[in-house]
Amino acid sequence: MSSKNDYYDLLGVTKTSSGQEIKNAYRKKALEWHPDRHQGGDKEEAERKFKEINEAYQILSDPSKKGAYDNYGHDAFSPGGMGSRGGGNPFAGGGQGSPFTYTWSSGGGQQNPFGNTDFGDPFDIFESFFGGGGNPFGGQQRQKQIPRYSVRLEFMEAVNGVEKEFDIEGKRRKIKIPAGVDEGTKINFGDFTLSVNVAPHEFFERDGDDIYINVTIPYSMAVLGGTIKVPTITDEVKIKVREGTGSGTMIRLRGKGAPNPHHKTKGDQYVKLNILVPEKPTRVQKRIIDDLKEEGL
Repeated sequence: MSSKNDYYDLLGVTKTSSGQEIKNAYRKKALEWHPDRHQGGDKEEAERKFKEINEAYQILSDPSKKGAYDNYGHDAFSPGGMGSRGGGNPFAGGGQGSPFTYTWSSGGGQQNPFGNTDFGDPFDIFESFFGGGGNPFGGQQRQKQIPRYSVRLEFMEAVNGVEKEFDIEGKRRKIKIPAGVDEGTKINFGDFTLSVNVAPHEFFERDGDDIYINVTIPYSMAVLGGTIKVPTITDEVKIKVREGTGSGTMIRLRGKGAPNPHHKTKGDQYVKLNILVPEKPTRVQKRIIDDLKEEGL
């Protein structure tokens, strides 16, 4: 009986999940457990989990391998396992070994991270899935593993771009990070890659190139209208609040979002207006509200 974790449980999907659902689940899990991005602090645990997630995706995203797994479980990919009985298992390691080989190293001796059955380089799979190069099932052996580094930027550093100094392979180097990078952005500098983590901002939130901010206005302004000042990532702008504005109203500031590092465009900023309701209204406020009640408001 195999002691490996169930592939469906690893990705949080079921046998009836569609290919797109499996792909979406993989994307979420891979981003969460990538060793350069995982926030848990235990890098060895993140690497182990990351490899398991990629292994699960390789099997469940391939209809033939998924079918073998559904029938025989992990034994389908073990030498002499149940899947190899009666007709042979095309995915299990045979007597002459698997035709796909990969040597992986991480600070120590070289080893195959997945034992008898080769599942490829999990980092290559991740890069291929998220826009990098490489064949996720290919058998070519990587001749040189490019070093990977990570950097944590403040929100405004990521939006506006920044220069940072790093010790890269024993040398002090100044690296220019372009404006508009976001959480999870990977920058290829040729001889190394850099993964970006972005700290949250006090009041700005980001979704792609768009920026969001919550602004609270008094009830009187929501009813009568007025003007407020709202910060953006570059300056401060005045916004006109219309009479009768409801709580949750969104105002779009075109071109006030984050720059796109790949295109000469900017996103938008969205201002969400929330109406201030006093927790403990004063006597005057209560009297005014009573008057409003009489007017049907």
